[in-house]
Amino acid sequence: SGNGEPGANGGPPGDLYIEIRLKKHDIFERDGDDIHCSVPISIVTASLGGEIDVPTLAGKAAIDIPEGTQTGKQFRLRGKGLPDPNDRRRSGDILATVRVQVPRDLGEEERELFAQLARLHKEKIG
Repeated sequence: SGNGEPGANGGPPGDLYIEIRLKKHDIFERDGDDIHCSVPISIVTASLGGEIDVPTLAGKAAIDIPEGTQTGKQFRLRGKGLPDPNDRRRSGDILATVRVQVPRDLGEEERELFAQLARLHKEKIG
């Protein structure tokens, strides 16, 4: 209020309005103080478990993926989200949703390993 352009003929200054537009981020999506992201994992890591890196605002954080993890499983990284504007502590979390990536263009050995797995599970394959 009162920080805009000076008024006509020496009148009081008007109000200053600021418009803020948030650009969509390539990785993160904001939800209050929390941040959501989607993280690809291999079918091997999803099946056998392992450790993956999740992007955060301060770099990367490692999380353990349990054996048998399914696409859509969400992992919470507490305190890695956005800071509280009042005290600057990170009060938000990062919610990382894993996406199992199915391999394309399998080599002959990979195709045979998947076929063996299908036979073990008594699955019909094409």
